[in-house]
Amino acid sequence: MRVWNGLSKIRTSGLQRGMRYLAGALLLPLSFGAFGDDLLAVYHKAQENDPTYSSAQYTYAAAKQKVPQARAGLLPVVNLTGSDSKAKDTALFDGPPIINRNIASWAWTLQLTQPLINFQNIYAFSSAEMQVTQAHAQYALAEQDLILRVTQAYFDVLVAQNTIEVAQAQIRATEEQLALAQHGFDEGTNAITDVHEAKSRADLARSQYVAARNDLEDKNAELEKMVEQAPKTLAALRPEATIPRPQPENIKDWTEQARESNPAVLAPLAALGAAEAEVRKNRAGNMPTLDFVASYGNNYASGSISLPSNYDTRVNSAQLGFQFNMPLFAGGLTNSRIIEALDNQGKARADLEVARRQSATDAKKAYAAVVNGLAQIEALESAVESSKSAVKGNQVGYKLGIHMNIDVLNAEQQLYTAQRDLIKARYDTLFQGLKLKAAAGVLSESDVEMVNAMLVH
Repeated sequence: MRVWNGLSKIRTSGLQRGMRYLAGALLLPLSFGAFGDDLLAVYHKAQENDPTYSSAQYTYAAAKQKVPQARAGLLPVVNLTGSDSKAKDTALFDGPPIINRNIASWAWTLQLTQPLINFQNIYAFSSAEMQVTQAHAQYALAEQDLILRVTQAYFDVLVAQNTIEVAQAQIRATEEQLALAQHGFDEGTNAITDVHEAKSRADLARSQYVAARNDLEDKNAELEKMVEQAPKTLAALRPEATIPRPQPENIKDWTEQARESNPAVLAPLAALGAAEAEVRKNRAGNMPTLDFVASYGNNYASGSISLPSNYDTRVNSAQLGFQFNMPLFAGGLTNSRIIEALDNQGKARADLEVARRQSATDAKKAYAAVVNGLAQIEALESAVESSKSAVKGNQVGYKLGIHMNIDVLNAEQQLYTAQRDLIKARYDTLFQGLKLKAAAGVLSESDVEMVNAMLVH
């Protein structure tokens, strides 16, 4: 009887410590990153350091120059040309003697040309405006992509960190259970199979811990690609934070907005506008042009080779006029360009439809992921509570000899799995909400701030 009472005390002490480890694991979200960098700070670092985002910024800045370049075709062109030369020649006029002459000459002309009628340049300007609109949509897409990439990497690191803590807690719990099983075997109250089972679970927990550490290194590396140097600690999601539901809770509204407002749709829509302008531009290649031309010039020569009398000449000239050009035949070049532009227009229209369908599909998937994720969170919260009760019940049953060691280990494993899956489901559902907004074209930094407010600070 004294042996049983002593073993009961050992078991009770070990089980109490195991429950403290479990409680600590359940409070992991509170401990991680309480004083670390938050999502908003990491996002701002990525804006400064992510090379993919920087490339998008430069691409957009370069594309904006297409408008002033095209506008130049509608504005006056002013040219100043000049020349300065010297000549040494010999001339013979009606017989000897041969005359040697050194002649200096120079000239300059200032000319202004103002297009009056040039439909090609007008449509080229329209095409340039649409190309800049396309570039702006692509830049907006890059901004949304940065938010999603940063948030995904940030959440992946937090989940990986949590997985490590869960593995550590599981190691401690299985080692406690192994110590209990070994003590029971030494006292003759447990079978050797209990020891083997507990040792197997402890070894498995250590293996999972090593795998979790490797996964954390990979996730940190992904975050470092965007921020150059990953923070040592990150602010985690508060356990009491409520994952918001989609607003409005109507998948049709989200898909319709995705088909019209997603930057992935706006970009090919602008590309279609540019392609249509290119068709009009190439058709205008068969139309006449009219320019206003004004020039003023001065030229001087110190003598003449062709005249017997040698004297200086200086001429000032001013001209005003119109220059008309009517294309007649260009070897089929203009017609070929029209056909090419029409084919590009057809491609742009097909690309737009692809983008609209894909955006609608992305919105449907993200909406379903949020709704299903919220249901999964609710189920996992219930599973965690049930698993906690199951662990307590099996531990008490094991103490009383009703349950076997494997029952306790299985209950603990089920609790750890449910707790880990709950944390991951919360992050995944929150991320899917951001993807839904991205599909609808409304994701912005304010959404990062909203998520950031849900973190431990």
